[in-house]
Amino acid sequence: MPPASSTTDLLPVFVGGDIGIYGLARAFHEAYGCRAVAVSQVATRAVQGSSFVTNVVVPGLDDEQVLLTTLEKIAADHPDRTLVLLTNADWYVRTIVDNAERLGHHYLMPFCAPDVLEQVSTKDGFAQVCERLGIPTPATVPVNIAALRAAGGREAIAALRVGLDFPVIAKPASSAEHYYLTMPGKKKLDHLATRADLDDLLGRLLDAGYEGTYLVQDAIPGDETQMRSLTAYRDTRGKVTLLATGRVLLEEHTPGALGIPAAILTEAYDDAMDAATRFLDETGYVGFANFDYKLDPRTGQHVYFEMNPRIGRNNYYVTAAGANPARAVVADLVERRSTETVRGTAEALYCVVPFRLLLRYVLDPDLRGRLRRVRREGRLVHPLRYAADASLRRRYVVMGVTQVYRRKYRQYYPRPTSGGF
Repeated sequence: MPPASSTTDLLPVFVGGDIGIYGLARAFHEAYGCRAVAVSQVATRAVQGSSFVTNVVVPGLDDEQVLLTTLEKIAADHPDRTLVLLTNADWYVRTIVDNAERLGHHYLMPFCAPDVLEQVSTKDGFAQVCERLGIPTPATVPVNIAALRAAGGREAIAALRVGLDFPVIAKPASSAEHYYLTMPGKKKLDHLATRADLDDLLGRLLDAGYEGTYLVQDAIPGDETQMRSLTAYRDTRGKVTLLATGRVLLEEHTPGALGIPAAILTEAYDDAMDAATRFLDETGYVGFANFDYKLDPRTGQHVYFEMNPRIGRNNYYVTAAGANPARAVVADLVERRSTETVRGTAEALYCVVPFRLLLRYVLDPDLRGRLRRVRREGRLVHPLRYAADASLRRRYVVMGVTQVYRRKYRQYYPRPTSGGF
């Protein structure tokens, strides 16, 4: 690991270029006034025209050697800077962790050990840890697609016992592994109304040559406003130094982004913060973690679905809640100290869609009134709308990014439903 330095020569380097990367770069800029580099496969609108983010476009970045040589070149181009390496994509986390020794000559990196990543990054591994700790998870049936193929392929599907009432949720056990799958109708998450729908999905996975595990889960009742998000940071000394939670109000509905929050109202959930802390301590995890969970109206409990081994795409809600994630990283890696745990408890509305579009999908009148109040009080935040990065060109870019959501929701989720599907 390179020697620690001061924050005056800090240069965060991000792999990716989406809204979440800009939100994280903005957090660093707000805290330290530093520029940033975002490395992506294509030029992205989220960072286009930014005055402080340099977008380095490298086709083929998903190739491990391309990514490594690109990061080494950036390091060589900035020999006198304190480089911090971060990403918010599971597949890049895997490459960085697998090559930590090589990259560690150039970058400060808040990532866990390979064996820890293997344990927490799959949804079935996550469930095993939760079971040990008494943390509620949905009833789940793992389906090993490779084993299903060996048992007869499509002919073996009918004999598969699920034991869950429909509708159910189906999703890959490993998001990183699923990223590389090419399949007609591929989704980040599938809501399956009938057994026939499940059989069809399994058949398509077999046809596509998928070798991983799919999880079939009990569908917790309730719309998107019952979903929750938690972001945590556990430092290299073994202390959780940052926690923030929020109520999801609306999720994205395009196939590749299904389930990613588009609006979050920050709220403090102490039980979730306690559960996340116990989980991270139990596994010896290091770095950012993003937990997805939901309030089950049948029990009144929070039920936990997964932990993503990186900061989330919607991470600017954490900064808006008063827990800037950049400060947690810098204290840990640059200043080499643990801080007291910072909890994001300030009320704010994180939203990437037009406000009126959001209200169309929030059916609870009391919650709608609360959102109007938060907006009226000036606590509505859009991660791309940043006063320190508001050139005319940049304002047009942000306006375009925001307005395109109208078309997306009209196409994929034209009206709200009781289950969010």
